[in-house]
Amino acid sequence: MGSGNSTTVTEFVLLGFTSSPDLRALLFALFSVSYVTILLGNAGLLLVIYLDACLHTPMYIFLRHLSFVDLCYSSAIIPKALNSFVMGDGTISFLGCTVQFCVFGGMLTTECCLLAVMAYDRFVAICKPLLYTVTMSDGVCTWLLACSYASGFLNSLIQTGYTFSLPFCGANQIDHFFCDITPLVKLSCTETRSNKTIILASACIIGVSSFLTTLISYLYIFMAILRIPSPQGRRKTFSTCTSHLTAVSIFFGTLIFMYLRPKPSYSAQQDKAVSVLYTIVIPMVNPMIYSLRNKDVKEALRRRLSFTVSGWRLPTFPSSKESALSRAFFNT
Repeated sequence: MGSGNSTTVTEFVLLGFTSSPDLRALLFALFSVSYVTILLGNAGLLLVIYLDACLHTPMYIFLRHLSFVDLCYSSAIIPKALNSFVMGDGTISFLGCTVQFCVFGGMLTTECCLLAVMAYDRFVAICKPLLYTVTMSDGVCTWLLACSYASGFLNSLIQTGYTFSLPFCGANQIDHFFCDITPLVKLSCTETRSNKTIILASACIIGVSSFLTTLISYLYIFMAILRIPSPQGRRKTFSTCTSHLTAVSIFFGTLIFMYLRPKPSYSAQQDKAVSVLYTIVIPMVNPMIYSLRNKDVKEALRRRLSFTVSGWRLPTFPSSKESALSRAFFNT
């Protein structure tokens, strides 16, 4: 591993998507709308789950943390990208790049772990319903959440340490719109095989274990659903996990394509396009998936909206008879 003292680069330049002012203006508009949607959608879902007592169950506690993670890692990327689109300057300090890389990596890995935990929760709910309250107790849920965040940031700290300890000896242009690992490692002026091996091993341990946990959980869920005799029962049971299954498929499908495809197929422009999926599209669509495709969340939203509307006091106006009596009273 290269020594951190040999680093001479003090800042990086994010090249982004294009240098054309017109295209930057278009990207600014698209990213701005997307970011506002992310903020409103995830903050709204957080608020609904917090306020509605019917949603204070393990699945929705995990969903609340998933929304928080989506907010955090999109906020680590998008504001800097918006600034670059407006100013036309993608300069980011060495420290700023390190912090962005660490926060984004930690939250993305935490999301990976949370999705696996949510798959396990669905497995217990469907395959072992009588033991659900014992298996998914408050203590167990807290422990699973703590392990998800700890695993996410342990992996991120390892990757950050081994990436930014590499010597960067002059080349500082990152061909991306944020500090991602692949274009960063390419800038190093030394041999990076040992660093890449450790970084890959760290990512694979958590990524593969989370993916296998999710996959095995759903295999058991599908087998349990197929044993249900009635079609209505199968349909009702499967509907309890369609939202999560959709989110899992988009998330893991994107990451597998991004990081596990063959080296000859790597392309900087393709990487940027795919990165938009998991930095912007996934945090934007997750609240929609979990609200529009989830009966419990839709009912909670309806209760919150009806409560809000019923709390408004519309002004009342006196009838003509009351108005005449009022005028007579004041004229006396």
